[in-house]
Order: sequence, then structure tokens, then C-alpha cells
Amino acid sequence: MPIKYVPFIPEPVEGQAVLGNFNRILRYKGADDVSMTLQRGMPLYEMEKQETVGENSDGNMVIRGECVSACAYLKEQGIQVDLVYIDPPFASGADYAKKVYIRRNPKVAEVIAQAEQELDVDELKAFEEKMYGDVWDKEKYLNWMYENLMAIKSIMSETASIYVHLDWHIGHYVKILLDEVFGESHFLNEIVWHYYNKMQGNVNRFASNHDVIFLYTKSDIYIFSPIKEKRDETIKQIKRVWDSETQKLVNAKDENGRVIYQESSEKTIDDVWRMSMLQPADKKEPVGYATQKPESLIERAIQASSDINLIVADFFGGSGTTAVCANKLGRKFIHCDIGLNSVQTTRDRLVADGAEFDVLEIKDGVQLYRNPVQTMDKIKALIPGLKNEDSLDSFWEGAISDSKLGTIPVYVPNLMDSASKLLDKVTMNRIIHQAIPELDNDIKKVIVYYIDITDEVEIMNFIKEDDSTTVEIELRDLKSILDDVVIGDYAEFHAEEIAGGYAVAIDKFMSDRVLFKIAEFNQKAFLNSSTKKPYKSIEISEEGLELIEFLSLDCTANGGEWHSDSEIKIDKNGYVIVDGNKTKEFWDGYIRSTKKPLRLKIRNICGDETVWEV
Repeated sequence: MPIKYVPFIPEPVEGQAVLGNFNRILRYKGADDVSMTLQRGMPLYEMEKQETVGENSDGNMVIRGECVSACAYLKEQGIQVDLVYIDPPFASGADYAKKVYIRRNPKVAEVIAQAEQELDVDELKAFEEKMYGDVWDKEKYLNWMYENLMAIKSIMSETASIYVHLDWHIGHYVKILLDEVFGESHFLNEIVWHYYNKMQGNVNRFASNHDVIFLYTKSDIYIFSPIKEKRDETIKQIKRVWDSETQKLVNAKDENGRVIYQESSEKTIDDVWRMSMLQPADKKEPVGYATQKPESLIERAIQASSDINLIVADFFGGSGTTAVCANKLGRKFIHCDIGLNSVQTTRDRLVADGAEFDVLEIKDGVQLYRNPVQTMDKIKALIPGLKNEDSLDSFWEGAISDSKLGTIPVYVPNLMDSASKLLDKVTMNRIIHQAIPELDNDIKKVIVYYIDITDEVEIMNFIKEDDSTTVEIELRDLKSILDDVVIGDYAEFHAEEIAGGYAVAIDKFMSDRVLFKIAEFNQKAFLNSSTKKPYKSIEISEEGLELIEFLSLDCTANGGEWHSDSEIKIDKNGYVIVDGNKTKEFWDGYIRSTKKPLRLKIRNICGDETVWEV
């Protein structure tokens, strides 16, 4: 349950009715719900510090949590940001996943060849490697984006700007939302990112080779520095000067009245940014994140719209490119994302760059697994008797069959949608007055699951006092069926004193979760095999060390927030990255430290982390 609610500011948007103009144009469902949510405010939850990297005197943050709750925390702390870049889901209907690579086992020579094998997560969409699903109902997406934009605006400084990165799927709708939230007069540019190196086949239409980035300011006073780039060749152009009498730019002339020309090797960048998209062949930047953007793209926005030491924030941080670029350019940063893979990827990139920051987690009750998609899939699998029901509206997750009551529709909160994760009067009002009336007349009961609730007694009284339906409404707490689901990995290890410090040897490592998915992958590979595509199973050694991606030793504290006094990351080729520094050495099964280790953390190849006392 939230500690309290932090008001959105302004509330509503000055000079305009909340969603009024937009709703009249699109006539979509849910606008009234958003209005009620905005009036309620942003839910503020407890924030727990997971790790501190360096001294972090600048207060840099890597936050695991969703946008609205993160903004509530920042607003409560009195923190304002000076530049926002967001690359939210595009409502494209696509699923995004990462590939999981088996690592090199230092103790079994025969397994070296297996380091080249990979788990293609397209085949494992129910497991943790799936980062997020960009599958949205248009109305829900717009409601969700509106609330996020209002939350972001509430923590922007008066001179701040925001870059909103989208594509053709939904950009034109969100442009109207941005006009509503920030005001049409604060719209600066529709930037076209032309990624000229994207290859497309015959799609029976003009190939889609660009995204759009909308640039808005918070007020009439904002930071902007024109960016210049080198021309392909030096040109001569007429020199222009300001004429104070005519108040116009005029051609500069010499004492004889001849027009003055000047040579120019640079040009000012316009609103078409011709930059290549990251490709698999790129060796430097890619980190295995499906929607990663090139650093050159984000650097341009940061250089144009912020100054050194100002705060740059990204609330859909993904692979962490915004935070990495901000750090390199001398800005402070706030990275926020709901997915654990995003937080881990960003954390590792920042460590490699020598950045200092805190890793924080919003304790809102929904961080049950690595990301909302995985959590939702697991929830649906664990609800007894829940099955898909095509006759029901998408509002209902499915239905349970009962011998006496017949079909019982089941509502499960969408963890991707910050507005629905909390069961409050707004949601219950929608269930009673919109969702239930659209059900068949023979429905006698519905089940409403929740992860967080404002006040169960209050909600039950709200249901009893409303006499508009005879359908029974049963409330159930999702956490009660998930308490014992997450099981940590197993490790055997021993510590040794060595010259100059200590070493911890990993003797054995097992992860039931990863092994289960490998077995599932092998089964699918077998069923899909043929003479042209023979079956190749992925075998794991008895030691299981090829399931390890990352190790860290805390030599400072045996409890509380983590201090990574020594760490090793094993890349997909088997080389080790020691304390952020890349090497061409293979892992030898040890992790070393100069001080006595107190705790050991191991991250498996799918990203799950488990901690042991040493």
C-alpha cells in the first residue's frame, strides 16, 4: 500500500480540461478513469537502496520501478530534472526478448564448444529472458502515456525540455497528448531520426526507415545550444549580419559594396538526424538489449538541451544509453525502468565507465520477478482453474468454470499499467459500472485479484453500497499464491587466503529455473528437428558453472545494501570483465578480493541473482 499520494502539478493542466480536448477528438474509453487517477495523485512507496557504487556525491540514481512511482519519489524528495529523454513502448504489437548465451565452463574442457551455443529466447517467451511486451490496446496505451507524461512534467524544472521518441504506430496520437500536457506553444521540433542503414525486403510499400522524436519545453525559458557537424566538403557562403535599422539579417559587404563570402566547413544540424542504427556487426556499443539506441543519438539531445552538472532523466531507460551518455558528458543522471534486466545492464555499463550512483528499488509489491511480463505469465499459470475465454472482453484475464455458478470472469491487474496495479475506488467503479454491465446476463460472480489495495474494508463497503449490480464480487490477494514461488539458485563454494588477499572458488552452481528452460528448449528443438536441421541439445556439466554470468563480493557489510568490492562479469565469448575492465582472459572459476569477503552474489545467465554469506 502506498505511504501516501503525491499530487500531480499542475492539476489539471493549466487552461485546459484534463483530457478534454483529446477525448473529444478520439472518443476513447477510460478518460474519466484517468481524470480520477490524476485527482488522486501519484502513489508514493517505500524506496529501498540496493547498492551504492562509489561515493556518489552527485546523487545519481538507477531505479527499478515504473515511471509514476519514481516521479512521486523524486517530487517528495524535492528533486527536479533538467532534461528528459524517453523511449517508451511504441504500441507496436511486438514482443522484445534477449538471447541467453551459455558461458564457458572453466572446469570442463569439453564444454568450451558449448559456449558458442545459445538459447534463442524467441522460443522461450514465457521465461525471464523476455524483457517486455509492447502489446497494448490503443485506449489503454494513451491513458497510460497521459498519466506518465503528467508525472514527468511534475518533476521537470522550469527550464527543462523533454524528448519523446516514438515511431509511426502511435506517434501522431501521442503528439496530441503532448500538446495537451505541455501546451502547443511549447512544441519545438518534430525530429526525424533517419537510420539509413536499416535493411528491409520487399514490403509492398515505401520502407520505414525513420523514427520521430518530439521535443517540448516546460516553459518559454529553456536551454538550447545549436549543434554543428562537419560538412563533406568546405563551401563558400554569403556572410550575413544583423542590421539594427531594418531589424533583419542582410548580406555583409566590404567598403566597396561587394558581398563578403566566407568559407564554411561546418553546418548547423537541422531536424533530420541522419544516424545509423546499431547493427549486430557493431562491436563497441551493443549490450544485447533489443531496443538499444546509439549513443550518438542521445548525446546530440543532451548537448543541445542541457548544461554540465544538470540532471538528465530517462524513465523508460532500457539499456541505459541515456545515463551512460549523461555521465560521459558531465551531467548527473536518473535511470528508471521496471525491468530487472534493464537495471542490471545499465548498472554494468555505468560501472565499466567509472560512474558513481545508487541502485534503488521501489517497494510497490509488483517486483515479483524480473519484469512485469514474466510476472503476469507466472500469475496466470498459478491461478487455479484460470483459462482463456474468447467471449470475454480483454478487460478480463480469463475465466474459471464452476459447476454451480457457471463461468466466473477473472480480473488480474496489468503490471505494465501503473494505474491498474492498485485496487482503489477508481478501478472498482470501472469494474461495477463498465466491465460487469458488458458481461452476459447469466454471469453470477466475478473474481478480482489485486497485488496492492488502498483499503480492503473501504473497497468492500464501496461494493456493498453500490446497488447497480447483482453480480457477486470476490476480492483475492495475488501475493498469497506467489509467496513461495521464487526459489534461489544453489551454489557450493569455498574461500581461500592467497597472497595479497582472498579468493572464493565456485565448485558447483545449479539453477532449477534455467535448467527447466534449457530442458524446454531442448524439447522444442527435438520436435522441430529434421534431416536438414538435425537436433542439437544443450547439455550442462555437473558443475554447472556455464550458467554463471556475474559474480560479486561484498567485503564491507554482511547485510543491507550491497557493496561490490570486487566483481567479475563473464561475456558471451567467455572473457572476463574485472571491476568493469575488459580483458582477453577466460574465467578460472575464482573471484578475488584484497579484503576478507563477507557475502557472495551470483547472477545466472538469465539474470536472477542470489546472495550467500561466505
